[in-house]
Amino acid sequence: MDNPILKVVDLCKKIDQDLVILSNISFDINRGDAVAILGASGSGKSTLIGLMAGLDNPSSGKVYIGGVDIFSLNEDERAKLRGEMVGFVFQSFQLLPSLNALENVMLPLELLGRNDARERALDILERVGLSARLRHYPKQLSGGEQQRVAIARAFIVRPKILFADEPTGNLDSATGERIIELMFDLNRENGTTLVLVTHDAEIARRCERNIRLKMGERVE
Repeated sequence: MDNPILKVVDLCKKIDQDLVILSNISFDINRGDAVAILGASGSGKSTLIGLMAGLDNPSSGKVYIGGVDIFSLNEDERAKLRGEMVGFVFQSFQLLPSLNALENVMLPLELLGRNDARERALDILERVGLSARLRHYPKQLSGGEQQRVAIARAFIVRPKILFADEPTGNLDSATGERIIELMFDLNRENGTTLVLVTHDAEIARRCERNIRLKMGERVE
């Protein structure tokens, strides 16, 4: 059996030793799985996904991506690993306002020094239905269109893992449903492991596994 693509071991996050955000979180996620991270507001979901993606440092514990202890790496090494293996979709889209849709999607491959960035970006923007919006800037796009650009940007590196933090939180229900359908389609087509922070029970039911948090602890 393959080793897990993502392994979390005794992960803790504290602020000033008094406020415990996460306490001794452990689990494995296998390649190609779709996993929902569930919990009430303030349960530590967004903190957990940020730690798993190496966007923040834990107080203690380890996270392994593809067998690599990401917190044993320096910032440059961790950024390189993220660039090669990880995609991230935020609730707030996080598009660069000075770049148009095509340029936003090309950016991750350009940062990796790839010469096929434009070709790949055109292909995936067509896949998400935005071929007619290539030259539009984020402020000229609807919320659903911005999120599709963000998904295209996340998938352009063909990540091994896609983290999504409440990806439909700022969208109406119909648009959110289309966005989730698109993410699961790309998950199946590319074999990408999908890790979703969500409060939506319907999204959670579509995932192979649910990981539930309550007041910073994992509950069964």
